[in-house]
Amino acid sequence: MVENLRKSLRDSAAARWTALLIVSFTMMCGYFLTDIMAPLAGLLEGQLGWSRAEYGTFTSSYGWFNVFLLMLIFGGIILDKLGVRITGLGAASVMVIGTAIKYWAVSTDALGSATLFGLNAQVFWASIGFATFAVGVEVAGITVSKIIVKWFKGKEMAMAMGMEMAMARIGTAMALGFSVPIAKATGVIDVSRPVLVALIGLCIGLISFIVYVTMDKKLDASEATDAVEHNDAEEEFRIADIGKILTNKGWWFIAILCVLFYSAVFPFLKYATDLMVNKFGVKEDLAGLIPMLLPFGNILLTPLFGGIYDRKGKGATIMIIGAVLLIFVHALFSIPGLNSWIFAMVLVVVLGIAFSLVPSAMWPSVPKIIPEKRLGTAYSLIFWVQNWGLMGVPLLIGWVLEKYCVTGQTIRNGLAVNTYDYTLPMLIFTSFGILALIFAFLLKAEDKKKGYGLESPNIQS
Repeated sequence: MVENLRKSLRDSAAARWTALLIVSFTMMCGYFLTDIMAPLAGLLEGQLGWSRAEYGTFTSSYGWFNVFLLMLIFGGIILDKLGVRITGLGAASVMVIGTAIKYWAVSTDALGSATLFGLNAQVFWASIGFATFAVGVEVAGITVSKIIVKWFKGKEMAMAMGMEMAMARIGTAMALGFSVPIAKATGVIDVSRPVLVALIGLCIGLISFIVYVTMDKKLDASEATDAVEHNDAEEEFRIADIGKILTNKGWWFIAILCVLFYSAVFPFLKYATDLMVNKFGVKEDLAGLIPMLLPFGNILLTPLFGGIYDRKGKGATIMIIGAVLLIFVHALFSIPGLNSWIFAMVLVVVLGIAFSLVPSAMWPSVPKIIPEKRLGTAYSLIFWVQNWGLMGVPLLIGWVLEKYCVTGQTIRNGLAVNTYDYTLPMLIFTSFGILALIFAFLLKAEDKKKGYGLESPNIQS
């Protein structure tokens, strides 16, 4: 009888894919806020007086609390100790709180020209809000990864992770494509308006996760025997297990590959709209539509490549191919004479393919290297390493643009703004791709040596 009940839920395709859809919606709302300011760099400079260096500081704040206060690591430990329900609800709530702070900062006139800790007060409080939100969205990310392993282990796990990432990319695409139109919706430019829309979306995302909690309780109830074993395994986790993760060479290769690859994509998206305006001459209102092609490509391709990994294997090889494409795209973006917007669209599509390949194989490979009882902490440590890049690279690019790449000034929307040469920043992104390729090869060699099964299918017959 217990067996029949168990099969009626986790082994029900409808149930596990419904659970995936619910938690993926929460992550989609999170990623909409993550990238909502990316197309607004020029408007922030014109309306609020933010320099590119200040915008870089704000963007880098995503990693402040996660990196320096170790919030991601604590989140992973909490996840392994308390489970997905409590951790997920807490993370979704923190996202809402952080976004509310950010919205207040960019919408209020009360901060004036004050400074805090050497920063413009508005930049400071917007950064605090973004940093707080980042704790929530990153912990939510590792929680959802563990949820997917819980529901899909031995089944379509890579495809499920690909579907979750595809939903997240819908959020990114909507942010890149619609942020500027939302800011200009009433005819009066207001950069706080897109943040308000994102805040409303996150409140809905929190409600969505509450719905998932009821499904998770039903899952544990329908697998009573497995739930007891699962809880026993959770209680076996010890802080000392962190050392076992950190001494695993395969884990390190994935973590370093992750930070290099994501540092070449997400920070690029923060500046991609501005790149389209400055290098390719695209109008500001339309410039976000070209970077938007990247996440829309992910929506289709990431689940497809995940499905290939599930059925055919070749996870390490998939990551190598993705790194090669990453180098190709950024190297061509760095060539000064290639400035056709059609060429830019083609490169963004190819970058979308690369960004579908690597994550579709990277995240499902972690459970092959790390035992499930340490999985939350293992993912959190990878995300922690990743956040060093997500924090440092935008700061670096903003500083490089401000210091070495200003080419003059122009008038946009009646406001004077600087123009920039993006050759040097794109060469920096290219170097990340080269290093990612090296570590992808090292990971494949380690897999061959240790027999993790990264080249083997995920679906168990």
